[in-house]
Formats: sequence, C-alpha cells, structure tokens
Amino acid sequence: MSNLSQNKRIDIASRVIQASSQTIYQAFLHPESLATWLPPTGMSGQVNRFEPAEGGSFQITLTYEDGTASGKTSDNTDVVQGRFVELVPDKRIVQAVLFDSENPAFAGEMVQSWVMEPVEKGTKVTIICENVPAGIRKEDHDIGLRSTLENLAAFVE
Repeated sequence: MSNLSQNKRIDIASRVIQASSQTIYQAFLHPESLATWLPPTGMSGQVNRFEPAEGGSFQITLTYEDGTASGKTSDNTDVVQGRFVELVPDKRIVQAVLFDSENPAFAGEMVQSWVMEPVEKGTKVTIICENVPAGIRKEDHDIGLRSTLENLAAFVE
C-alpha cells in the first residue's frame, strides 16, 4: 500500500514565456523542434517515433552528454515512450509516459500535462506530472522541468 501512495506524487513547474500559445503549441508538434528544446541541460534528444494525434505514440531517447549521470535505460540514456492522451490546440497537451527501465522504481505510467494560459506578457506554461515514479528524485525532476521550460522559452522567444 505504501508503494501505491508514493506513486501519487505530483511535480509542477511553470514559467511565463514571451510567445503566443499558438507558437508554443507548434513547438510541440514537430519532432525536430522537440528534440531541440525538450532535453534538460546536460542532455541531448532524439525523437525515434512521433505521432502527434490523440492516441498516437511517441518514443524519445535522451542521452546524458557528460557521462557523469546514469540513465534509466542504459549507462547514459533514458528512453521514454508514451502516447498522446489529449491535444487541445494552443491550450493543453496531455501525455501518458513510460520509462524503458528494468528498475521497478521507474515503473508505472506518469501523466504529463502541458497547460498554456495566455497572460499579459505572453503565455504561462505549466507542466504537471502526476504519478511520478519513486525512482525520480524530486530535486532532480524540479531542476529538469525548469531547464526544459527555459529551453522552450529560448526556442520560441
């Protein structure tokens, strides 16, 4: 039972980005763009499969560039696969995400929602991660989410 409650963790990060919600939404729909801004600092990304439609699947390989961090899938990679649960143009993207790992601490489905809300100076983008696997340290996840939002801002501003 305690294992179940640990998987109920929710991590949230947000940032105001000086771009329209339309521009930000479009940055999600092109694999080349996504591979540029999605990986947090210290990682690179490769989009292996990408079907941006409700029910469509995706697979992304994130590689640690400096070799000091260890990956969930191999020594220096995290392979993430999932599906698009909901796509509401210019407002929200909801994904169900699974990590390819033999470690049970990373098992389970994490739901990641990207919410775009127009504000006076651009768009407030909020990432909500529900059912975060226990193996992902909260401190590391918070840093990664903030880094990804900074990358997205740099990409679209």
